[in-house]
Amino acid sequence: MTLYGIKNCDTVRKARKWIETHQLPVNFHDFREDGLAEKDLQHWCQIAGWETVFNKRSTSFRALSDADKTNIDQAKAIKLMLTHPTLIKRPVLVVGEQVLLGFNEAEYKKVFSL
Repeated sequence: MTLYGIKNCDTVRKARKWIETHQLPVNFHDFREDGLAEKDLQHWCQIAGWETVFNKRSTSFRALSDADKTNIDQAKAIKLMLTHPTLIKRPVLVVGEQVLLGFNEAEYKKVFSL
């Protein structure tokens, strides 16, 4: 299982703490330090939908140019998220074929049968 995110993100911190509390083995992948593979991003978009992965409510989205904010489709969203990883809804937890976006304790409990 891999948890993707950014170390200083509050929601990522909550997810990491929850995982540690439940003593679950996890690899943490920091977008900023470790980079991001386009194939991973495409997989998440395929599973969860690019509109869910692409966070239009983020500060990073508001900082984009008007040209970047218009006519967004999956290809453009992926390109933008690769350039600006903070546009990705965090954290992204990949457990087998499941992709969970954001931290929702009830969802985590369900996935891990806790």
